[in-house]
Amino acid sequence: MKFSEILHQFGDAATGHSLSVNPKHDPEITGVAAIDEANNGNLSYVEGAKFGSSIAKTNASALILPQDEKLQAVAQERGIVWLSTPEPRLLFAKAIAIFYQPYRPLPEIHQSAVIHSTAKIGNDVYIGPHVVIEQGVEVGNGVIIHPNVVVYPDVKIGDRTILHANCTIHERTQIGADCVIHSGAVIGAEGFGFVPTRTGWFKMEQSGYTILEDGVVVGCNSGIDRPAVGETRVGRNTVIDNLVQIGHGSQIGSGCAIAGQAGMAGGVKLGNRVILAGQVGIANQVKIGDGAIASAQTGIHSDVPPGEIISGTPAVPHKLYLKVSAIYSRLPDIYQSLKELQRKFNNS
Repeated sequence: MKFSEILHQFGDAATGHSLSVNPKHDPEITGVAAIDEANNGNLSYVEGAKFGSSIAKTNASALILPQDEKLQAVAQERGIVWLSTPEPRLLFAKAIAIFYQPYRPLPEIHQSAVIHSTAKIGNDVYIGPHVVIEQGVEVGNGVIIHPNVVVYPDVKIGDRTILHANCTIHERTQIGADCVIHSGAVIGAEGFGFVPTRTGWFKMEQSGYTILEDGVVVGCNSGIDRPAVGETRVGRNTVIDNLVQIGHGSQIGSGCAIAGQAGMAGGVKLGNRVILAGQVGIANQVKIGDGAIASAQTGIHSDVPPGEIISGTPAVPHKLYLKVSAIYSRLPDIYQSLKELQRKFNNS
């Protein structure tokens, strides 16, 4: 495929951006690759100035660049055609989609699937080997259910949603359209609800609902629990990485991103567009405002205002965390200086 043909497929995403294509040099693009691994025929990208040295060494035939004239000049000097955009990574993602489409089985219901007679199955659905669908389940149009998935009674699954192999969808769960649930994920299992008594723990039944709105992605081996009453809800277009725990009764806003091994206790509320980096932990009933960001391994025990960037355990504003971190490595010297001052004071 010629580079110019790729630009045509980008459509509006490439409109209005700087472009350097020599009409006599419209390279054939056979695939995509990272800048340092690219070979002749590959399209690659960089995001910022620190990758200038990579452009000078790459074997890529074409590049997607940021709006940085110095980087563009390096590519120009090497005779590499390029496209400039404010969002090079986004455009590169679109390029990957041109060359790679994930496996999508044709509509079929495998003979080994066990489907209750009361289940309602939409049109153009794929149901793979050894899938179990219990009574009262509703499956929308174009849904893909890969092998060994178990869907408990009365679950609703929206159009074009994909359930990957070996995930489990428990009762009282509603999954919207265009969602993706990856392998090993468990949606709507019982929340961790036990009441202490003099003789042990009394189990509080989890009678609530788990609701995933349209476009939610849940990574491998993540768990989203249903509550004792009310609902656990994940907002539209939120993306959840592998090994994430979302406690019962939590409310996750739209457009959030939750990275691997993050965990939140029950009743947590995230606003819209919140970002949680890896291994973030959030205590019970904490509220986090719209657009807030928690860096990796942040421990959050109190509410976070909208737009705040926090780090550390317990969490503090990120700028303060950086100052504290800078001091941390100097603590032995500071301690020795303090001892010297104490010694001089005591001898005076």
